[in-house]
Amino acid sequence: MTQPTVGVIGCGLMGSGIAEVFARAGRLVLVHEVDEAAAARGRARVESSLERAVSKGKLDAQVAEDALASVTVGTDLEALHDVGLVIEAATEDEQLKTQMFGRLDQVVQREDAILATNTSSIPIMKLGSVTRRPERVVGLHFFNPVPVLPLVEIVPSMLTSEQTVQDVHRISTQELGKAVIRSPDRAGFIVNALLVPYLLSSIRMLESGFASAEDIDAGMVRGCAHPMGPLQLADLIGLDTLSSIAESLYVEFKEPLYSPPPMLLRMVDAGLLGRKTGRGFYHYARS
Repeated sequence: MTQPTVGVIGCGLMGSGIAEVFARAGRLVLVHEVDEAAAARGRARVESSLERAVSKGKLDAQVAEDALASVTVGTDLEALHDVGLVIEAATEDEQLKTQMFGRLDQVVQREDAILATNTSSIPIMKLGSVTRRPERVVGLHFFNPVPVLPLVEIVPSMLTSEQTVQDVHRISTQELGKAVIRSPDRAGFIVNALLVPYLLSSIRMLESGFASAEDIDAGMVRGCAHPMGPLQLADLIGLDTLSSIAESLYVEFKEPLYSPPPMLLRMVDAGLLGRKTGRGFYHYARS
């Protein structure tokens, strides 16, 4: 029996990775982007990732070719009308995501379809409440890079049905081969509620002149066996994304450790967002 097509909203860093893992698992994937230029960049991102996996000997060339052929990136949201699962991976902006869920509720016609979000911090209840099917709305939070990192956080709201949770658990584990943890619907979920204060502390340490970026990162890599230092990781995540997550955490918990430091806010204002712009706490070559 043919598996239902998967829809993905957004083909940026996270959306392209989500599209790729589903395509590798044998699903047809329809990806929605805002315009043709973004669609072309998104497809190129998927193709480049698959090529890297092949070049490193981690993926068979034929599997990569088949996966790429399974991914269609376009601009017509109506194309998702018959999908069985949609995963929203748009910019971490509550208003944008809320509007998108309202539109998806109108577009996706299958009664059994699941509307999932890859949000890092926005409450699932807020997204489910703008739909007529909050029981089929769930958080499905992947980690970057999606084809490499094995974890998925499943985040049900108070109205998400247990059947929906079981469905996305099966898809995540049996189809995608991911490890799963279940988080309550609270801003940041499990991973970011622990990770973000750590990253913000490293920015405050740099901002105060306590230590250099290089020494902060070396200390955590060589002293605590972390694979990457906190400032390097912040650059990888994207400083705009980190700031948005921190704001959501602070709004919900009102604890100072979640408040984004002024240095982070100024860097975001300046467009110094990390790897994706070529400069954050470090400089990066632009391809």
